[in-house]
Formats: sequence, C-alpha cells, structure tokens
Amino acid sequence: MPSSVDLQRRGFLPPQNDAERMLVRHAEDLARIAQTRGIACYSDFLSDREQDLVRSAMNRSKCDCWHWDGGWEDAERKVLCVEPEDCYPDAPVVCIQVKCRLMSGMSAPLHKDYLGSLLGLSMKREALGDIVLPPDENGTAYIFALRNAARLILIELNRIGNISVTCSEIDVVPQFRQAEREIRTATVSSLRLDAVLAAMLRCSRGQAAELIAAGRVQINHVLVSSAHASVYVDDIFTIRGKGRYKLTDLPGKSKKDRNIISFFQF
Repeated sequence: MPSSVDLQRRGFLPPQNDAERMLVRHAEDLARIAQTRGIACYSDFLSDREQDLVRSAMNRSKCDCWHWDGGWEDAERKVLCVEPEDCYPDAPVVCIQVKCRLMSGMSAPLHKDYLGSLLGLSMKREALGDIVLPPDENGTAYIFALRNAARLILIELNRIGNISVTCSEIDVVPQFRQAEREIRTATVSSLRLDAVLAAMLRCSRGQAAELIAAGRVQINHVLVSSAHASVYVDDIFTIRGKGRYKLTDLPGKSKKDRNIISFFQF
C-alpha cells in the first residue's frame, strides 16, 4: 500500500483492452510511416491515460522526432506529433476564440455547454482539445481543435445554448490566468479507493463502494471495479455524475494515526 512518507506514484499500466492496444499499434504505425517516408504524422487529441500509452509506444519504437502539441502550455489533451528532420508542416492544433453576446442578466456558458454544442455539430471528441474559460474574460472561451474540426467550428458554431456567439481563429494564444483550485484536506482510515472516494465526495464508504460497483469510477481514465484498490499521489479520479478530483499529496498521519490526504476538484 502507498506510504504517506515515500509518496509513491502509480507505475505504468499496460494496455487494458482492445481499444488501448489498437491505440498503441496506431502510434507505432505513425512513428514508422513518419520515419520511413519523411513526412509528418499526427494523432487525434489524447487524454492523459492515452498519452501514457503512446509515450511508451514511442520509447519502444526508438522514435526521437516526436513531441506533444495541445495548443497551449498547460494543455491536458494533446496531439502526438511525429515530425522528421527537415519537415516543416503547419501546426496541427488551431485555437478559436469564442465570444458570447451576453444580454443583461444572462450567465456565461459553462464548459459542458460549449462541449455539448460542439458535439451537436456531429464532431468527434477526439478532434477537440481543451476548452479554456479564463476567469478574467467573462463570456469568452478558447477552443483548441484539429484543423478540419476548426474549419467546421468557424462555419457552423453560432450559438451556445440560447446565446449567440462569434468565432474567430487566433494566431497568438494568450497567457491564461487559471482559476485557483481550492486544496482540501481530509483524513482516511486507509489509502483504499472506497475510503479516499468517500472523503472526497463527503459520503459514506458504502455509497462510494456502490459507485465503484456501478462502473462509475475511473482512476487515470481506467475503469476500476475494486473498492479495495490502492490509491497514489497524482491519481485523477473521474466519477460519472460527480466530477473529477486529483490526489495531490499525502502529508502524513493525524494524531489519531489516520492518513491525511490533500486533493482538489477540477
């Protein structure tokens, strides 16, 4: 079990299903094609779990001409870019600024509103990167997308819910001031998934176990079925219908010999 002293991180988890194995093969194919033909090759946007798998595939293929591109410095979703020497293609990721026409008393759309409207254009999630809503630009969003998806957004996206919007491609991405995340602390009897989840959600361990058994909990984008699973620093917990949380630290023990955890909600 992870210690509150040595701060163990979760090790690499190999592909768990056919979809993940197919992703690894696809990444290896991109590396092979790029290096043998001398052309740039790109993936779709990848989650952090998918990035771990692809990073391992690149290491195995001994490819040294690859990098990530998420469109901005702190991107979560990123594109694999395999670009051989003397290859200078256009960047695969485009930034689109979306401005809302907010009338008096109207609330600005949320992240889920933007994502829902984009998917309503019959767009695949893999073609979309991060959607950034800077806290100091009320009613403005920045959408990062693959080039073909960006063209569709510029033509078709004119409303987010019942709010009219205007879209424009921008060449220089601003330095976003991100909203500060509140770091919370709690004590748990053990560093098991059900105990940690209960502390994060402020529910009972039994209720946390029910969420896990119902297939609603992922750790680092991998479905977890055991309430007894160990947790580690930097793990990201996705609970369908409840949100996402990150375990940031294990500061030590309380006076009652319980494990102290630090975490935040995205």
